[in-house]
Amino acid sequence: MATVLENRQLSEDFFLLKARAENNVRPGQFYMLRAWDTYPVLSRPISVFDADGETVTFLYKVVGQGTELFSRLEAGQQITLDGPHGNGFPEDIKGKIALVGGGVGIAPLYMTARAYKEKGSRVDLYLGFSGEPLLEKEYGAVADRLEVNVGGFITDYIDPAEYDYIVTCGPEIMMRVLYKKCVDTGTAAPLYVSMENRMACGIGACLVCTCRTAGGNRKVCKDGPVFLGEEVFGVG
Repeated sequence: MATVLENRQLSEDFFLLKARAENNVRPGQFYMLRAWDTYPVLSRPISVFDADGETVTFLYKVVGQGTELFSRLEAGQQITLDGPHGNGFPEDIKGKIALVGGGVGIAPLYMTARAYKEKGSRVDLYLGFSGEPLLEKEYGAVADRLEVNVGGFITDYIDPAEYDYIVTCGPEIMMRVLYKKCVDTGTAAPLYVSMENRMACGIGACLVCTCRTAGGNRKVCKDGPVFLGEEVFGVG
């Protein structure tokens, strides 16, 4: 169990939840969160927005019963955190790096951008929103350049050829468009994508999150959620 320190509403349906929990989170990992006893049956997979070893913060969107229950949590209440899970984004890359996020897919990019900046990389952030932009000041503080788009296509703003590496998380259609743009422009920059398949267990036992890849079926929760773009979008 972890203690909720803050559960701040950012917009009509986005919240930032911070809990006290010792951790060794790597950028791009996620937790299975639970704030109830028996129903809903399943915990909810939520990407880590930030972590410092003693606390962990989640940016989440209210989209159903589970996340609606999260939105009611107050400081001092308890929440179950199972994790961290997943492989996360590569930690050993360096150079000029683009991070591209859409909707709630922006969540893991804050900690990722901060980590790459701390290791001396140039970090450009491209964030797309369908409604009100979120946390622009916070994201701007961990980036050399911040591009924000509302209601359009954030992928229109990026030239893949300018970068050594590209990292993305968000709607699958957005990531597919970005992958195609990388292919069409002939960029040599590897594209790392964080898949957001539905999950049930978070440890690879139930197979709910299985996705097709060039190397066969893979479990997003255990083998991912981060894959090379060509692994998941380059298959027939």
